[in-house]
Amino acid sequence: MKSYRGNAIAVGVLFILCSAASILSIVPLGGTVGAPVDFAKLAGSDNAVVMTALIEFVWAASGMGIVIGLYPVLRLFNPALALGSVIGRVVENVFILLGTLSLLTMLTVSQQAAGSAAPSSFQVTGDALVAVREWASADFVAGLAFVVGTFMYNYVMYRSRLVPRWLSGWGLVGAVLSLVATIYVGFTQDFGFTTVKDVLSVPIGLQEMVLAVWLIAKGFNPSAVRSIAPSTVRSTTP
Repeated sequence: MKSYRGNAIAVGVLFILCSAASILSIVPLGGTVGAPVDFAKLAGSDNAVVMTALIEFVWAASGMGIVIGLYPVLRLFNPALALGSVIGRVVENVFILLGTLSLLTMLTVSQQAAGSAAPSSFQVTGDALVAVREWASADFVAGLAFVVGTFMYNYVMYRSRLVPRWLSGWGLVGAVLSLVATIYVGFTQDFGFTTVKDVLSVPIGLQEMVLAVWLIAKGFNPSAVRSIAPSTVRSTTP
């Protein structure tokens, strides 16, 4: 019987890497880029912008890797929700990369504005790129997709008991609170760090770290995987 121990360790490591990258992405530029864009400052921070883009790429790639690693296990119990969780988190990270592309484009616009006799003519374009980055980010569109994917895989783990129910149940509650935080940002358009959003996002962030440690140390519940093995064998036998 396959224990999927390697998948559990890989997913646990990716959870940690994804969380670390999402936090570190604010370090190179010292915070978020807002409107109106300071073209002179951004143009002189080209290395910091590229470093931010690289970190955000790691963030997106590791986020996609989480559900790709979970999928072979989750599909044994609920193929539809397993696939849905993959789609949800892949969409999330595509939008994160869209925000990254907006930042890199903003750098090019800033460099052109810095060498122009009329930098104000670039302001509308720069501010539009900021808007794309803010709406596409984990604060809203990517955040909605994150909630969908996270809720689905925690639900499958809760029903299947692949991890303790207190842990996957925590993830379900955390996903709902994260949804409330995302909706709050959508209506207030208060992007970046805000007390309400950050407080509501803490539970799912902590749950992911505890889940990561659990998967690395203990893996998936062997009895849960073993319980599905006979039906899986029958369904794949000619």
